[in-house]
Amino acid sequence: MNFLTGPSASVAEITALVERRPVGYSLEAPFYTSQEVYDLDMDAIFGSHWLFCATEAELPEPGDYVTRQIGTSSIIIVRDDDETVRALHNVCRHRGARILEDPCGAVGNLVCPYHQWTYGTDGSLIFAESQPPDFDRERFGLKPVHVRTVAGLIFVCLAETPPADFDEVAAVIEPYLAPYQLQDAKVAHQIDLMEEANWKLVMENNRECHHCDASHPELLTAYFPFHRYSEDDVTPRMRPAFERYQAASAHLDNVCTITKAPRDTSRELDSRPTGYMIMRLPLDGDGASFGPDGAQVCRKLMGEVTDPRFGDLSLHLQPNAWFHMLSDHAVVFSVLPVAPGKTLVRTTWLVHADAVEGVDYDVDTLTSVWRATNDQDRELVQKAQRGVSDPSYEPGPYGLVEDDVEAFINWYLQRVREYLTPHHEHFEQLIHLTPASSR
Repeated sequence: MNFLTGPSASVAEITALVERRPVGYSLEAPFYTSQEVYDLDMDAIFGSHWLFCATEAELPEPGDYVTRQIGTSSIIIVRDDDETVRALHNVCRHRGARILEDPCGAVGNLVCPYHQWTYGTDGSLIFAESQPPDFDRERFGLKPVHVRTVAGLIFVCLAETPPADFDEVAAVIEPYLAPYQLQDAKVAHQIDLMEEANWKLVMENNRECHHCDASHPELLTAYFPFHRYSEDDVTPRMRPAFERYQAASAHLDNVCTITKAPRDTSRELDSRPTGYMIMRLPLDGDGASFGPDGAQVCRKLMGEVTDPRFGDLSLHLQPNAWFHMLSDHAVVFSVLPVAPGKTLVRTTWLVHADAVEGVDYDVDTLTSVWRATNDQDRELVQKAQRGVSDPSYEPGPYGLVEDDVEAFINWYLQRVREYLTPHHEHFEQLIHLTPASSR
C-alpha cells in the first residue's frame, strides 16, 4: 500500500514528529518502530532516490543478472547483448508473474515461467503466443527502471523523475574512484546479513566511529578511529594512535601529490538530494590494507594503483551505501529495508580481475576484518533496536564526533518533509497546533 493512501492521522502525526525533532538529538521511537513510518520511508526515501544496488563486477558478461527487492518492487539488473547495464521491473507484462526468482544468474532471454512471454535483455518483448494479428509487441516490453553506472558502481531509482543532482555528484566522485577500475574488477566474496534493526539505526551506526575503539578491535589494527575528530577531541589514552595518524596522513599527502590523486575531502551529506561524502584516509601500521597492522591482503593491486600505501578511500552515499577502496581490494556495502525492524546488509569484496584465489589472496584473510566488524555492528544495532522499542526510551544528544549522524538524520528529515508537504499542505496547520511543550 502506498503510504499516502493510509489513514491521514498517521501522516499528521509523522509530520508533527518531523517538525518537533530537536537539532542534535536522535529520533523519536516511531521513526524506528512504526509500520506507518516504514511505509513512508519506502515511498519517500527508497522509492524516490538513487540507491546503490550492485557492482558491474557482478555482471561480467552479457546476460548476467542480479535481482533486487526494494520494498514491494522486484528489480532485474542485467547486462544486455550490447554490454549496457539495464534495470527492469521483474513483472511480466502479460498477467504480472514474477519472471526471475534467483538472486543472480545468466540468461539468453528473459522468459516468463507462466506463459513463456519472452523478452530480450533490453526488456523488449520478442515472443507472445496466441495473440491477435494486430498485437503490438512494442507496447508490452518490460517496464524500465532508471539506472546509472558510476566507475563500476550501479545505482537505480524507482521514481518517475529521479533527483536531478546525480550527475553533479558523479562528476565529483568519479576522479576519486577511477584509479581502482572497479568496472574491470571481479567479485571475490559476498555476504548477506539480516539485521534485526531499523534501516536508519544501521546507517546511523555506520556514520560514526565513536563506538569503534570499544567495539571493533580487528578493524582498529589498521583503521584510525579519528574521522571528524579535531586534536581537541583526542583523549590522553588515544594520543599515541593520533600521533601515528598524523604521520600516516603526511605520507598519504605525499603519495597523492606524486600520483595526482584527489586528496581533499568533499562533503555534502545533507545539502542536496543525493547526499555524499568522499575522503581518503591513512591506514595504521603498514598503511596498505585491512590486514593485521595494515598489511596487504591481496598481492595484486587494484586497477592503476601502484603504491600499496594508498590509504582508504571512503565514500558515503545517502541513503543506503558506504564503500572502502584500498590499494589491493574494495569493500562495498548496500542496505535495503525489509521491515520496520529488519534490514538486509550486503557486503561485497572486489579484487583485481587477474588476482587468483589461493595465489594472490585467501578469502578468509581478505574478508576477516569486515566479517568480524559486520557481526559486531549487527549486535550493536540490534541492541539499539531493542532500546528504542522500550517504553522508557527518549531521544538523546549526539556527541561532538557524531556530526555525520546528525547530517544523515537531517538529510532524512528534509527528504520526508519535502515528500509530505506537496501532498499534505493542510497538515501544516496540525503541526502548529501541537503544544509547544511537546516540541
